[in-house]
Amino acid sequence: MSLEFSVAIPARSTGARACPASGWRLLNGRPMVAHVVDRALAAGAAEVVVATDDERIAAAVHGSGATVCMTRADHPSGTDRLAEVAQQLGWADDRIVVNLQGDE
Repeated sequence: MSLEFSVAIPARSTGARACPASGWRLLNGRPMVAHVVDRALAAGAAEVVVATDDERIAAAVHGSGATVCMTRADHPSGTDRLAEVAQQLGWADDRIVVNLQGDE
């Protein structure tokens, strides 16, 4: 039995956990967050969403197959950022969502 799931990737350019600008830092000529999107799509997610407050990260994943949701900049954590996305997209309470870090 296969369950449908979504992957949500909180990505910001600053933060305590991430090194500065890690989401759009280049690895092998592509932004790190683009590599993360690739892995999420390869995992068979029905939907991949990048949640960011940074236009550079949004531009880095443009055309990647992921949806970009612009979020507020004042979220204390990626989980809070994803809660905003869930509200923006109208996700049901029982939706399966994998929280995949943008610099992972």
